Amino acid sequence: MTTARNSSTRRHPLSLAIALAVLVPAAPVLAQQDGAPRNAPTALNEVTVTARKREETLQDVPVAVTAFTAEALDRLDVEDIGDLGAFTPNLTIYAARGSTSTVTAYIRGVGQSDPLWGVDPGVGIYLDDVYIARPQGALLDVFDVERIEVLRGPQGSLYGKNTIGGAIKYISAPLEEDFYGRVSLTAGERSQADVKASLNAPFGNGWVGRFAVASLSRDGYGQNRITGQEVSDKEILAARATLGYVGNDDFYARITADWMDDQSGVRGAQMLAPNRFTPGFAPLDDRYDVRNGMPNINDTSMNGASLTLGWNLGDAWTLKSITAFRESDTETNIDFDLTPLPIADVKAFYSDEQISQELQLNYDNAGDFRGVFGLYWFEGEAGGQVLNNFFGLIFGDTQGQVDTDSIALYGEGTYDFNDQWSVTFGARYTDEKKSADVLNIGYTDATFTRPSGTVAADFEDSVSFENFSPKLSVDYQIDEDTLAYALYSRGFKSGGFNIRAQATAVPRSRLPFDDEKVTSYEVGLKNAFLDNTVFLNLAYFYNDYEDIQLSVFTVVPGSNPPTFFGDFTNAGAGTIQGVEAEYAVQFNEAFAIQGYLAWLDSEYDEFISSGVDVSGSQRFTNAPEFSGSLTGTFTHQLSGGGSLVTRLTYSYQDEVYPTTDLSEAIRQPGYGLLSAGIIWQTPGPWRFALEGTNLADKEYRTTGYNIGALGVLSGFYGAPRQLSVTATYDF
Repeated sequence: MTTARNSSTRRHPLSLAIALAVLVPAAPVLAQQDGAPRNAPTALNEVTVTARKREETLQDVPVAVTAFTAEALDRLDVEDIGDLGAFTPNLTIYAARGSTSTVTAYIRGVGQSDPLWGVDPGVGIYLDDVYIARPQGALLDVFDVERIEVLRGPQGSLYGKNTIGGAIKYISAPLEEDFYGRVSLTAGERSQADVKASLNAPFGNGWVGRFAVASLSRDGYGQNRITGQEVSDKEILAARATLGYVGNDDFYARITADWMDDQSGVRGAQMLAPNRFTPGFAPLDDRYDVRNGMPNINDTSMNGASLTLGWNLGDAWTLKSITAFRESDTETNIDFDLTPLPIADVKAFYSDEQISQELQLNYDNAGDFRGVFGLYWFEGEAGGQVLNNFFGLIFGDTQGQVDTDSIALYGEGTYDFNDQWSVTFGARYTDEKKSADVLNIGYTDATFTRPSGTVAADFEDSVSFENFSPKLSVDYQIDEDTLAYALYSRGFKSGGFNIRAQATAVPRSRLPFDDEKVTSYEVGLKNAFLDNTVFLNLAYFYNDYEDIQLSVFTVVPGSNPPTFFGDFTNAGAGTIQGVEAEYAVQFNEAFAIQGYLAWLDSEYDEFISSGVDVSGSQRFTNAPEFSGSLTGTFTHQLSGGGSLVTRLTYSYQDEVYPTTDLSEAIRQPGYGLLSAGIIWQTPGPWRFALEGTNLADKEYRTTGYNIGALGVLSGFYGAPRQLSVTATYDF
């Protein structure tokens, strides 16, 4: 079993974090004052968010939300949204399986790890208010961004699609009537070479264009010892262009197009034990090196376009329309057995198209009532093909498509009884239909051209879901610096069909699985002390989780040699509760700290396996009991102008089971990561940063496989230590 290394103490890491909070001074990085130098310390409550579809300061929102401004993302060295887990309570997010840009995301123990079409994510990811339906390509790289918000808990009364666990909102930089731009160059270990550039250009008469590009590349963390090719490398190109009209206070228009092409190689995984079918291949001593016999191809392309229109309809009403189209294509190769032999080789192709239309009507008369009401329509087509080669003897082809038609009505309104008491009512009604066309057949050889006559599944079916999800919140402004709230809400994620169904051997596997539902109760406090130099936000939540959707690798009955399929089912019910504390302390103009502490208690109340309730022996996946982080910075204003900022971040995650089989060999024990940075902001337009991540070079797994029928036991690891230097020029 591989565990986190280089541990120098047996004290609990959260205790160490609390001790460091007393000893290490720093400067907050969540926001900055208008007109202040880039590295000036600022107050937490100045962060403006749109978590409730209207602009509010972070401390005024009775919702558990963590927000990161562009300056914070730069200072924390956040390269993609997968890095946000180190700074957000009860967020587990990482690259799925052997991919670089396919996301697995869990918030408060609610999410989905299966990236196959037909299965919806449990955490909604939004790019400029547009929902990204599939996880392929959704591990968004951070460039030319205004803000990222992470909302925890069900958000059904404000979003039209799949926010049962929470939502991650990526908000790109706004259009402005000034000409300016930025170019940054990063060089680092393993030949890292990143280029990011953005330009904001007014065209006159109220029209503005904004253009941003990113080229992100580095060599691999490991190599294929058979072919010599690099694995776990990065090669991503991305671009975003926006043209908008901002010349009228009563109307605005914005058309945006984005594109991403990921041609990184496969992620290397380590064999954790010899495969009994290939005893001659012992595990390698490097956690990234492989001996895969499959092509080193893991390509994903994603693009989209959206049209956003906004109107002021008098003094109190505004109307917003968001029309969007997105598509993605992926080719990936997964060598489960990690040997040159075809014990368990899988080649997969994914394709996705979606069209959505959203109308938002906002009301705010600067009086005692304000609210937002919306209509959301979504149509998606997701499909592909998965080619399975087991032992060079059994050749299976899984192909098909799942179509989704969804319409939702949502709304939320807040009424102020007086200066202290407010109540918010909200609800969402969803009507969703899923139609599946599934064909799982066998072939005689690895060319997949001659059918064997074996048909595991061949069916077309459809299923509809209706759901009403209410919300009720009561807020009490204790004083001007303290807000208390109590919240009840429901969340919903539709069911669907198992594309991997083995209907001949396991007839029930072709039947639709049910929708998930979460009933959430939450109480919270948002506090500011000592003239806004100390902030402490607290939340306790209790979730009743029903019809949990799980994917379990299962042996096909009667198969010889043994084969497996992903059996997707509703496992049962569970209870999740937890406490979250986010804090920021500014000691003076130079020193401050910020971070969080989180506790998560997740238990199954019912888990039906082969007709038996085994909930007592089951654990939630991707749900660490304890987690926390501490960031300290020191800001030194230079006599000649400019500043020097030093940052130190420690983050900790308790043990976690990444897969439903609860393999002890894949279980990742608790571990901590250390990162640091030094930023020199010159008096002029130049900025230089030296950054280091995973400085102790900890070994930690993000996920893995334990498939006994195929002798597979493997683990995928997080990134090793990486040092880089970045030069940024603003003009």
